[in-house]
Amino acid sequence: MVGKKEKQGFKAMFKRMLASRLAAAIAAALAALLLVIVGLGIRSVVLSESKSTKPGFENIGELATQTAYCTSVNVTEGSRELFGVTIPFTQSKYIYSYDIVIKAGFDFTEIEWEIKDTAITVRLPEAKILNSELKWDSFKLYHEDESIFKQIKMEENNEALKNLVQNAEKDAVANGLLDNARSNAETILRGFFGNVYNLEEYEIRFINK
Repeated sequence: MVGKKEKQGFKAMFKRMLASRLAAAIAAALAALLLVIVGLGIRSVVLSESKSTKPGFENIGELATQTAYCTSVNVTEGSRELFGVTIPFTQSKYIYSYDIVIKAGFDFTEIEWEIKDTAITVRLPEAKILNSELKWDSFKLYHEDESIFKQIKMEENNEALKNLVQNAEKDAVANGLLDNARSNAETILRGFFGNVYNLEEYEIRFINK
């Protein structure tokens, strides 16, 4: 028969074997968990590196990058003539003004760019006026003198308004509208490229298309 001491020794050996196997199982489980975590970590890195390298401005279309607010004064006048001589008391004259909002910018679909080494070259088309809006509620009349013998026709008034807008556009361009539109577009594009590339490592160069 097995003695008491032998039974105790057998139990102790069994506990050591059980503890050893349990430790091995725990180690294997931890190793498997570590592999899963590492695998997930590697996968997340791969996904982050495979993101699109498009800056994101390609689908914007036309974008106003500068707006000018102008007040344009116009003089509309007319008279009746006979053999090239103005007939007295037939002169009509209006002096008035309108506020005009002029927007300039680019069609971003026409912008081209390429990367070579650490240089990003962006080819920009010319800035252009995208829209000119006459604010009808801003009308101000400074002088009105209409003769019953010569009334301003609707066609003449429409032509006068057309000239009013064209003169406002010329003044806005002369005061740097298109230049500011170009400068603001470059700032916007730098922001788009900065979302994709480290601008401390890449140099952006803007040239005319």
